[in-house]
Amino acid sequence: MPSAVQRYKRRIAAALARYFPHTTAYLRAEHEATAPLKKSAGRAKQAAAGKAAKSSTTNPPTKPRRAASKTSTSGIYGPAMLPVDAAQSQSMREQVARAVTAGLLSAPSDEQWAMILSPDPLTRIFAGAGSGKSTSLVLRVVFMLCHLGIKPEQLTVISFTNASCAELRQQLLKVLGFFDYPFDESQARQCVRTFHSAMGAMAKSMLDNPRWFEQLDDKQAAGRELDNPLMASRLRPAQQRLLKQAYQQCYAEQPLFRQQVHNLLQLPLPQSDDKRQPKAPLDAFKLQGEFSVAPLYEAFYAQAGFIESIGIDIATLQPQALSCPAQARSFSEALVLFWPYFERCLHEQGLMTFNGAFQQLTRRLNAGEQGIAAQVLAPFSHLLIDEFQDISPQIVQWLQAVQRAQTQQSSVVSLMAIGDDWQSIYGWRGSSPELFIDFDRHFPSKGRAKCSAVLTLANNYRSIEPVIRDAEALLGGVQHKQAKTSQAIKVTQPGDHGVRLIQRFDAKSRLPELLKQIQEQCAHAAARNSGERNAVLLLSRRNEPLQAITAQLDKKLPVKAYTIHRAKGLQAEVAIILDDCMPAEPHPLRNALYAYSGFFKSSYDQAMQDESLRLAYVAVTRGVSRVFWYCQKTQGATRVLAARGK
Repeated sequence: MPSAVQRYKRRIAAALARYFPHTTAYLRAEHEATAPLKKSAGRAKQAAAGKAAKSSTTNPPTKPRRAASKTSTSGIYGPAMLPVDAAQSQSMREQVARAVTAGLLSAPSDEQWAMILSPDPLTRIFAGAGSGKSTSLVLRVVFMLCHLGIKPEQLTVISFTNASCAELRQQLLKVLGFFDYPFDESQARQCVRTFHSAMGAMAKSMLDNPRWFEQLDDKQAAGRELDNPLMASRLRPAQQRLLKQAYQQCYAEQPLFRQQVHNLLQLPLPQSDDKRQPKAPLDAFKLQGEFSVAPLYEAFYAQAGFIESIGIDIATLQPQALSCPAQARSFSEALVLFWPYFERCLHEQGLMTFNGAFQQLTRRLNAGEQGIAAQVLAPFSHLLIDEFQDISPQIVQWLQAVQRAQTQQSSVVSLMAIGDDWQSIYGWRGSSPELFIDFDRHFPSKGRAKCSAVLTLANNYRSIEPVIRDAEALLGGVQHKQAKTSQAIKVTQPGDHGVRLIQRFDAKSRLPELLKQIQEQCAHAAARNSGERNAVLLLSRRNEPLQAITAQLDKKLPVKAYTIHRAKGLQAEVAIILDDCMPAEPHPLRNALYAYSGFFKSSYDQAMQDESLRLAYVAVTRGVSRVFWYCQKTQGATRVLAARGK
């Protein structure tokens, strides 16, 4: 029970909050922005005091739980530069010139050379669409290995998917082979990884080589590396059974959970029967903001994944601190009760989730545990991370912990982050371009500068200028973005054009018209003797329209159909887009979680509005010389294009 002094202080705090709300909010924000991260118990204490100090309104703004991402205020990188001298740089330039003469590479531009030869231990590179970043990244690795004397076991390149990792490994092996540097396929697999593969390698040693829930019932999992689960399909039967088991156990043992379940499903509470274990209802549930319905246990799992991705530990989540409608708060309260049962079921089967492993590794590294083998941390001494715009707060926390642990062992560390906030398209899974834009907040340097070196790859070697300008116009309404302009290197030829918008298009009634268009664009690519691997890319946000169209296409045509998310990194002579740019539904729970996490300046809804425009930018910039966009109704990105007279 609180003492008399504590009760008096709480009454004073509540009164001040009511009569001086702006001053109180300012002081609270100032304190949270400057105070170091407290232990979990301290956070719980603060939350209790904050609850007493809330104003009497029914839905007060969600208060950030902490100053996000500040495990320590001390810098991680520098101040010493990497040992790059004029002789090393010249030798690298000469080697690359020989590779260019041999037809192995294209000659790097000045801006690419700045990336390849950078001496800074902390570098952030804004690499626009079609800027040649992959080749520059490979040459940067070559420079570090061949000229800076960094050993392969001290360096890790992180790319987004197993497919992109495979491409980078092939390029790296080819160039290092030309330079006569001893480097085999096994070393390439160790050196180039996804985030999840890198985490899995660490978990083998530090977490006793766990089995993964994400691979449960996946017969092919044993033969491949851990991949980014961004494109994961529906839960498999074994995963559903485990979630259902946890749901049933929680329902049977927790009366409050039973009440919340029936409230969420709008069902009457069952009559109590002490002789029989209550059976949990399996009715479908739709959380406001989600596109589809699902059983409650699947909805819990999906939202829990998002919560953990944005850096929140469900064990310490305080639903009463969330500013959201009753349904969303009731859902979060039920999730907090459900989650320990799910974790217990995982433990009983020797399983762990990817998110759970990231959390545990981060905690142990931040705690400064003794006995972590040097060889476990060594590969993370020098990190080069591609597609940095698509990382999540949870990954930020893990990266901080890994490289700070290295500095505590007196190791030299470096980080090169390569990305393009304009192409950030995974916010629905917890990623955010804000982490790249506010990079120095999360990855502090030592010394006076306390900031990263910033480079830009602005040349676009892929698309003609009309395509680039139409794509950039789509970003005018994006709230959070880095200002930059791409420079078209490819020359516009007769017949080339930017985006042509075909409105009021009904895919069912006008399908023959579209099929004819696809055939004509394949002929255009063939007549041009295009060197592109794909003549035509058919793109949409959803699989259903793509499947309906490809079912009617001649299979011999050089056409590939992808969702826009899967097409990132690809290009074709012509891009044909089918999308109505449906606006996202407001998501009250995720808005509240965004505010609670402390990582974001925008709301989740605003982030999704921005992301819809960035997704359109990604789609348009897949096209080299022509882009066609078919839609039934102009809204969102297509409204922007229509206003440009497309």
